[in-house]
Amino acid sequence: MNTSARDRVAHLDFWSSHVEPEPLDGGITNTNFIVDDQGERFVVRIGEDIPIHGVMRFNEIAAARAAHAAGISPEIVYSADWVFIMRFIEGQTFTEQEVREQQNLERIMPLIQACHNEIPKHFQGPALVFWPFHVCRSYILTAQEGNSRMIGLFPRFLEINEELEKAVGEIKLVFGHNDMLAANFIDDGKRLWLLDWDYAGYNAALFDLANLSSNNELSPKQEDWILETYYQQPVTDRLRSRFAAMKCVSLLRETLWSIVSEIHSTLDFDYEKYTEKNLSRLEKTIGSHLNY
Repeated sequence: MNTSARDRVAHLDFWSSHVEPEPLDGGITNTNFIVDDQGERFVVRIGEDIPIHGVMRFNEIAAARAAHAAGISPEIVYSADWVFIMRFIEGQTFTEQEVREQQNLERIMPLIQACHNEIPKHFQGPALVFWPFHVCRSYILTAQEGNSRMIGLFPRFLEINEELEKAVGEIKLVFGHNDMLAANFIDDGKRLWLLDWDYAGYNAALFDLANLSSNNELSPKQEDWILETYYQQPVTDRLRSRFAAMKCVSLLRETLWSIVSEIHSTLDFDYEKYTEKNLSRLEKTIGSHLNY
């Protein structure tokens, strides 16, 4: 346990009583704690800006506040000096298998639509853009500078990235969450919540849909369903092609995120295993959908 972080949380001037922060597992870009303050529970997140990942805490906090105003994320009650506190949601995070269950997909889709359409009505201040093709190019440069063990793959990754960007074509900007991992959905027994706005920013709607699929291994039938549900019209071959390209760049970006994290992160997480998991998914998806 990071005792210095725990002490820092315990001595925040937000608390109304003596508190004993308890570590919360699962964060791979933050250090997290649960705090009980006279019967009221909170989650505390500690994390500095991570420029190599495009994570800027001013943007994350603004997005989280807007997401709360849009009704899809818990309330932020305090933020200062790389720390912010949100209300604790009593519930269970999803697994990838649970995301794939149809009844849960039917609950997830309104959250994605609210993210895209409602958050911009509440977002205050400057906002970032999350363009996954730029993210991949930047990651490759960073990993090259860090002499990554995967450096031999980068010329091919750059070629794939360029072709995928062409395949996606023109887009309409929406406000994206951009990190549709199963663990970012919490079910409190009555409704779902969407958490973790580290990578939030304007992007193509298709990326969140493809990211949801690639992170949770949706079936082709489920992919057609989410596309029809989101766009409210039959799925065309052109849309499937663009969606496949976004799935590939989603997996390329996740693979490169992990490759860079292997070099630069100090958090206790098996990034090499995560790299191999996403690289395997990337190769499978490319082999199924594209001829690279």
